[in-house]
Amino acid sequence: MPLRGGDLGCVWFGGTQEGVPDIAVHFSRLAPGASRWSPAERLSDDPARSEQNPLLFPAPDGTLWLLWTAQIAGNQDTALVRRRVSTDDGRSWGPVETLFPEQPGFGTFIRNPIVVTGRGDWLLPIWRCTKPPVGAWTGDLDTSSVMLSSDGGATWAEHAVPDSTGLVHMSLVDLGGDRLVAFFRSRWADWVYASRSADGGRSWSAPEPTALPNNNSSIQATRLADGGIAIVFNDSSAADATGRRLSLYDDIGGDEVAPLTERSAFWGAPRAPMSIAISDDEGRTWPHRRNLEVGDGYCMTNNSKDRLNREFSYPSVCETADGVLHVSYTYWRQAIKYVRTSAAWVRGAAR
Repeated sequence: MPLRGGDLGCVWFGGTQEGVPDIAVHFSRLAPGASRWSPAERLSDDPARSEQNPLLFPAPDGTLWLLWTAQIAGNQDTALVRRRVSTDDGRSWGPVETLFPEQPGFGTFIRNPIVVTGRGDWLLPIWRCTKPPVGAWTGDLDTSSVMLSSDGGATWAEHAVPDSTGLVHMSLVDLGGDRLVAFFRSRWADWVYASRSADGGRSWSAPEPTALPNNNSSIQATRLADGGIAIVFNDSSAADATGRRLSLYDDIGGDEVAPLTERSAFWGAPRAPMSIAISDDEGRTWPHRRNLEVGDGYCMTNNSKDRLNREFSYPSVCETADGVLHVSYTYWRQAIKYVRTSAAWVRGAAR
């Protein structure tokens, strides 16, 4: 994320293993011209919850927001959203606050950045993690919404995306005026889906599949200076899977998961390659695609301590004024990898 003054900021969650209480949020920065990122700084410390999915938001008033989720073990239906605010571009941080508290029966999750529209509205994509009638949370009933604030984050109103069951990690792209397009991860591990709004994010079309595959792993999209849209994703789906997990957290124990059905979330599709694609028609087609990293993407376990997981996942992408595309992603759940490239390379004009 570009910060004021020219630094890049990167946030991630780390610890023993996702869902374990020692998972916490970390922050690092890269100064202009520097060849090394600053030492990681831990910014959360809840001994009872797994703290995940951090994002940075440089607010229009000059403050820098850090948002993240906090859940009990592998139960995403217990997730709440927390916040810290910095007035000096991340060099110091205010106290931990709860932005969206835990709700009976469902948790609130975030992953992709806040978008500020031409109206001045703040749009924060969320998804609701609902506990099923039988068994632990697995993602089968998750639905997406946009939280909209017209008063600088003081109050928020929810605008649900219709027919979005199983579609999460909504990534917003402002197309200008009141038009937006959003892209979704699919719990069914089939395709990246897209939805559109013509009224500044207050109402949304029912999501439809794009030509990009999805493996029930995260995506992120951004608008380019030349008008295109770049998206980072895993170019794989359930069709590439050689096995299937019962749930995301089946190797840390906890509440029993209900047996799989035809409409259960698909876990275990390979999280590789890590790819980037560009659309020149507002996300309707994706003719330009490149792989940033290839591998087998093995993710039948989240165990990184013993080097059992080999996924590339949870990518982020932004473009700076010099035309550089900055991409970061999880490398084997052991480190964050940072890559610099360009839209020209993705389009094949430069190598």
